[in-house]
Amino acid sequence: MTAPKVSETLVLSEEEIENTSQRIAYEILERRPNSPIAFVGIHTRGVVFAERVYAIVAEKNSQISKGTLDITLYRDDLDNLGTIPSVKGSHIPFNVDGARIILFDDVLFTGRTIRAAIDVLMDYGRPSKIELAVLVDRGNRELPICPDYTGRIVKTRAGEYVSVRFKEKDGSEGVYLLREEKTNGQTEDR
Repeated sequence: MTAPKVSETLVLSEEEIENTSQRIAYEILERRPNSPIAFVGIHTRGVVFAERVYAIVAEKNSQISKGTLDITLYRDDLDNLGTIPSVKGSHIPFNVDGARIILFDDVLFTGRTIRAAIDVLMDYGRPSKIELAVLVDRGNRELPICPDYTGRIVKTRAGEYVSVRFKEKDGSEGVYLLREEKTNGQTEDR
């Protein structure tokens, strides 16, 4: 059996990712000027996204901390994966109790990753507020999760996926909408 053919459509170019990161950084600065705040990236690409926004915000706000979260052991689908995912570990070098935290992820879909990330954070303490920043919101939520900062909304259908690639992790940069193609070269329309 041959693997299905997949088509890629560019959604955000490297330049558009950079502009989007800058826009979100300025939105954060506008809402939280000179106030203590902590950025927490969700492994793997949420960490890269958080680092990029952090670099911009830290130039204007010296009261900023950063950390990383690994949600692997908090996932609700571990039984369905078929393999044991690698654990990267969390690094939270600040006091979570009473902190204002912005969680960063590359793509928001069902909301299950964010739910798991909140569970991890609560094991570290009780923040005063948790906000969410995502590069892409693809809709189709299963849980009532809504981002506070959104780079791009890309409505997807069944059989469509969003792939984020960062130079740091993937060697190339861009956000792509992936679709399985039918055997006659037509894309699936569901």
